[in-house]
Amino acid sequence: MATAAAPANLNGVSKGANIGIWIAQVLGAAAFIMAGVMKLGTPIPELSAMMPWTGEYSETFVRMIGAIDLAGGLGLLLPSLTRIMPRLTVIAAACCVLLQIIAIVFHASRGEFMVLPTNAVYIALSLIVLWGRGRKAPIAPRS
Repeated sequence: MATAAAPANLNGVSKGANIGIWIAQVLGAAAFIMAGVMKLGTPIPELSAMMPWTGEYSETFVRMIGAIDLAGGLGLLLPSLTRIMPRLTVIAAACCVLLQIIAIVFHASRGEFMVLPTNAVYIALSLIVLWGRGRKAPIAPRS
């Protein structure tokens, strides 16, 4: 008994693949946005109780990292969602991967190995978006 393949959209990408990429985009965006908002809006004493490194660096540095996280999260989602310069989603995904590689080196150098699985999840989501919107199912810009 043969099974039918998932129907393809106009770009030749299955609906399931496209949905999976959108899920990765939404989850990745949510993760980066939540991390950014937390680092931007939480008082440093409270934040350092959750993330000890934040109490050991300047508030400016912590807030800058928060802004970068927030920008990365918005970049993973908004350009594709609005179809305004959707290539920016691919660039944001690449930057998010780079950011998390730097974060892994930073946390490992401090002996904070419990954080590394979270960084790995962020990298995985970002790589799915990078591959998905860069190669598998690019979003066409508005015409």
